[in-house]
Amino acid sequence: MRNSGTGPGPITPDGSPVDFYSALRPYGEPAIVAQVTPPGGTVLELGAGVGRVTHPLVEQGFEVVAVDESAEMLARVRGAHTVLGQVQDLRLERRFDTVMLGSQLVNTVDDTVRRGFLATCARHVKPGGAVLLEWKPAEAHDRWRAGQSREDGDITITLTAVEEVSPGIVHATMRYTYGEDKVWTQSFSSRRLTDEELSADLAAEGLTFDRFLTRDRTWVRASPTG
Repeated sequence: MRNSGTGPGPITPDGSPVDFYSALRPYGEPAIVAQVTPPGGTVLELGAGVGRVTHPLVEQGFEVVAVDESAEMLARVRGAHTVLGQVQDLRLERRFDTVMLGSQLVNTVDDTVRRGFLATCARHVKPGGAVLLEWKPAEAHDRWRAGQSREDGDITITLTAVEEVSPGIVHATMRYTYGEDKVWTQSFSSRRLTDEELSADLAAEGLTFDRFLTRDRTWVRASPTG
């Protein structure tokens, strides 16, 4: 099953509705980055989208390079250097205090792409720097049920369908509503990863699991080996 999206405005290749993500606020990500990044430090944000997290980081004085495969997304980023391209192909001639891979991108069902994501993190983080990963832990995968919903002001996000299409891989559809008349859907697949599998993938790319940064275990800090 392919990722896809519907609704008003541009839709990115992975099914993300640009106008919807432009309406979202940060969910604590800037504070997580600030935990591990020196004041005024450098941040490489992989899969930055429209700048939902980028903009608060810039306001806090961090130097941010925002990377995304969608030109429509990056056109809405302000105050940061932007790079258009796929994360796994990125090769910049510099390293950063913090490299961040958000949006549960590490849960991609393509193992080669996951390794590519992590390799990009490893080759761009400074010695002693931090790699931040947002993922969906195995127990969170197991709790997914159709009908789950949450609200944030005028925004409602509802999981309308979830199906295990093969062992450890689920296909899900989210419904996003904003205000009274704007509705989008986004369908995507996600791989269930255990702690041990994530640690093994990190190690294969020269990274070491450090610790979880949030109580729900959705944010992981890793560091370069050696």
